[in-house]
Amino acid sequence: MEFRFTPDEERFRGEIREFLRRELPAGWGGAGALGEAGEGSWDFLRSFQAKLAERRWLTLGWPEEQGGLAASHMSQVIYSEEMTYFRAPTQIGVGPDRVGPTIILYGTDEQKRRHLPGIAAGGTVWCQGFSEPSAGSDLASLQTSAVAEGDYFVVNGQKIWTSLAHRADWCILLARTDPEAPKHKGISYFLLDMRTPGVDVRPLVDMTGRHTFNELFFDNVRIPRDCLVGELNRGWYIAAATLDFERSGINRVVAGIRVYDELLAYAAEKKVDGRRPLDDMAVRHKLAELAIEFQTGRMLAYRVASMQARGQIPNAEASMSKLYGSELQQRLAGAGMEVLGLGGQLVPGSRWAPLEGRVEAFYLLAAALTIAAGTSEIMRGIIAGRGLGLPRG
Repeated sequence: MEFRFTPDEERFRGEIREFLRRELPAGWGGAGALGEAGEGSWDFLRSFQAKLAERRWLTLGWPEEQGGLAASHMSQVIYSEEMTYFRAPTQIGVGPDRVGPTIILYGTDEQKRRHLPGIAAGGTVWCQGFSEPSAGSDLASLQTSAVAEGDYFVVNGQKIWTSLAHRADWCILLARTDPEAPKHKGISYFLLDMRTPGVDVRPLVDMTGRHTFNELFFDNVRIPRDCLVGELNRGWYIAAATLDFERSGINRVVAGIRVYDELLAYAAEKKVDGRRPLDDMAVRHKLAELAIEFQTGRMLAYRVASMQARGQIPNAEASMSKLYGSELQQRLAGAGMEVLGLGGQLVPGSRWAPLEGRVEAFYLLAAALTIAAGTSEIMRGIIAGRGLGLPRG
């Protein structure tokens, strides 16, 4: 593994930073990056996506013939690092990083022609219909059914925690097509037009007051057969590839580094009762420990990219990076509340809130990080089985 970037890669990093300085509003803090804000913010997000699409940055790693730049894995890491650190809205929904690569690998020529241009242009928003009320970590136990009827599959059931379903044009959907088969072998992978009759989207507002999540209900929803991705009843294996795309990024670590840098600057400069937080040796040690941990997390993410660049499949390694990154952010959130004291509990918008309340918001959001994209328990199981070769319990 090379521990330094090439001159061309560093030039690309500078290009991204210059773009962000020019295009992000003054004082941008990332609000609305998931699309839960008002229409004015939503309009900005869509406009920003269009500017990324013009440069083919939304689809940086896609093949050139599919609308990408065929960029190296390390270039993609640099892009993710810079965009995440500056809290730029890298994409809306799951189209560029999950749906597009999955269709490129498993989709038909017609599916590629139909869907890839819209994703590459930032014109279509996709959501992910995987989890169910009784099938989260044990996703293969999902019960949403898809029954073949002529040229259609008729879908009935429910999904939950579907991010941006209220904004999405399309959905990648897992449904059971063979109820008699072993649970991993009776699932199929579909592309669902969210305007199809029978699709009901209901909001789920989280404890920060954001509307990002939704429930989906399907009442005799008819999906054309040509919206099946890959082979019938082989959807579980396609979904595993989609989830690997989700888990392999550096964004979890870098998002925490930005909060850490702000917390460190506050601790070094702000005086409370005549003393800086950094004058406290316990605070100093905690922040030093976190600095080391963040560099470790960065190396784990670089390792994933390095393996991908060599044509290897970093399944267990991607899970290591996801596990470490999400738990590290939770440790950072706890440390932030300790350093800021009672003031850390003040919400964004309060004139007295340290760091404009970002640590309070981060603390609440971090609670979900070891659940989203696969729980820590699932990640440890993947590491044990696929990484270490240990037998199933």
